[in-house]
Amino acid sequence: MNKKNAKPMIIEMEKVTVCKKGNILLDNFSLNIKTGENVAIIGPNGAGKSSFIRTVTGDLRPLHSEKTFVRLFGKERWNVFGLRNKMGIISGDLQDEYMRNIPGIEVVVSGFFSSIGLYRNHSISRDMKRRAHEVLGFLGIEYLALRPINEMSTGQARRLLVARALVHDPDVLILDEPTNSLDLRARHIFRQSMRTIASKGKNIILVTHNLEDLIPEIDKVVLLSEGSVYRDGPMDEILTAENLSDIFGVQVQVFSEGGYYHVW
Repeated sequence: MNKKNAKPMIIEMEKVTVCKKGNILLDNFSLNIKTGENVAIIGPNGAGKSSFIRTVTGDLRPLHSEKTFVRLFGKERWNVFGLRNKMGIISGDLQDEYMRNIPGIEVVVSGFFSSIGLYRNHSISRDMKRRAHEVLGFLGIEYLALRPINEMSTGQARRLLVARALVHDPDVLILDEPTNSLDLRARHIFRQSMRTIASKGKNIILVTHNLEDLIPEIDKVVLLSEGSVYRDGPMDEILTAENLSDIFGVQVQVFSEGGYYHVW
């Protein structure tokens, strides 16, 4: 492929160390995620999953070194709002911020402005409203358009935030522990939504401690341990009893069925 026409990496992190209040959050952390690659980042609590996301979004800054860099879509410097247009992020913290009397359609449209709800200074076009309804329909949740988010189930609200993240057509969707607090049925529905999104060619970066969150469309798994990348590669090579026992500190067994993985 001609290098001029090659798509840049989504994320390139090289020898990144991040500290906060004397604690090392990421330690000599190196990771590449290619355009078109669906990736799952797995690790126990404290392994560096949240710090990875916060470093990507610019909320955490790495220690300076000539050999250290964080590149997003081929660039080391980003305007925050420009980056938000390239990435859609769904997290439980964002859902907590939205627990108020805001209709579903307004939650989705607010994704154009990266705001919690809509304000008088927001200029909302017909195309924005059309796109919001289009994404709700794509996810099969058009019926939530007029329902206040604080009257939805946890699973419904989580899928609504996926619609918010997709409304401006980002290049990549980052899902931070997306099935936390969801019951069995809601987890199943959410995973089907992830599969639908992946089938349309949208890049997914799934950050989780739960193997059952992984969908068959995941191309690469990254295991984290103590702020560093422990292993990375294809699911069938990385999701072994030995690797998972090492990073979680307990002996486990792993089996797969139909592209899904289970551990006990």
